[in-house]
Amino acid sequence: MRLKDKVAIVTGSSRGVGKAIAEAYGKEGANVVVNYSSSEKSALEVVKTIQNSGSQAIAVKADVAQKEDVKSLVQAAIDTFHRIDIIVNNAGFTRPAMMLKMEEDQWDQVVDIHLKGAFLCSQAAALHMKEQKSGKIINVTSVAGLVGTVGQINYSAAKGGVLSMTKSIARELARYNICANVISLGIVATDMTETIRTDEKLKDIYMNRILLKRFAEPDDISPAFVFLASDQSNYITGQLLCVDGGYGMI
Repeated sequence: MRLKDKVAIVTGSSRGVGKAIAEAYGKEGANVVVNYSSSEKSALEVVKTIQNSGSQAIAVKADVAQKEDVKSLVQAAIDTFHRIDIIVNNAGFTRPAMMLKMEEDQWDQVVDIHLKGAFLCSQAAALHMKEQKSGKIINVTSVAGLVGTVGQINYSAAKGGVLSMTKSIARELARYNICANVISLGIVATDMTETIRTDEKLKDIYMNRILLKRFAEPDDISPAFVFLASDQSNYITGQLLCVDGGYGMI
């Protein structure tokens, strides 16, 4: 087991991509803090799955865009497991609109969760990682953050910011043996992408951009998160890993 006895926080892990990452970490021996913002029931189901795999887990409600919530999330990990080895900044949602029609609150909500949230969580976790002279910060970006997208300028801007921010984190924290990397995802079969995957017109548009000609399942992307969290990636930092079926090649 590549993550035996390590402690991981995975934000937005009650469903979708975050759930797959949290459960994969549990299978690899990590103790996991499952973060959620609204569905305690779903979070507790993930906790149970992790516990059934032989690892420990707790569920913690927190809005990652709120500094006090983030402090409580990180403190819960310290109080329960006494350290933090890994943080995955995965929490997010979309508020789509064309640029000329986008409301200010649509911009703020998306940028706050995806970019500010990743910053706050990285900062809070890194304070503990610094003391133990080790840690892995894994941020999640998207093809949208690399090439832009129509109707989601807020999401694209936030995800582009996550990439640049991760490189800065890597430069600042390398002296403490903390590695920071970013994984770019394409279209993953989750609730957030349901419209794209079920609308025939949109489905054809996006499928033509994916070299492997299929949408990803959450389990397709979790191995990359395990690798970057493990000791096998101890000499990798500041890097972008695209797990997108070749979407980013177009």
